[in-house]
Amino acid sequence: MTETPPELAQARQSIDNLDSALVHLLAERFKITRRVGQLKADLGLPAADLERESEQIARLRRLAVESDLDPEFAQKFLTFIVREVVRHHEQWREDDHWREVAG
Repeated sequence: MTETPPELAQARQSIDNLDSALVHLLAERFKITRRVGQLKADLGLPAADLERESEQIARLRRLAVESDLDPEFAQKFLTFIVREVVRHHEQWREDDHWREVAG
């Protein structure tokens, strides 16, 4: 196998760094959404907030356009994350897991 050209290796390293940052950012985001789920459960609020989700999708689409990113991709990405968060909130509510996490 031939050696990877330096420019390609550098680009790949940049991608690896960005992927690491994304994972860390997602972990932080889910820590915060865990707290949101606890608060919603304490307040008797539903796991999903469709109005906020719509606002967030619109905001993210605008940011995507400003950043030269496909807004459809940005929307799919946020929708995936929100669905996962809502699933967690519903699960915590059902099995009282949120009380254990708050401990």
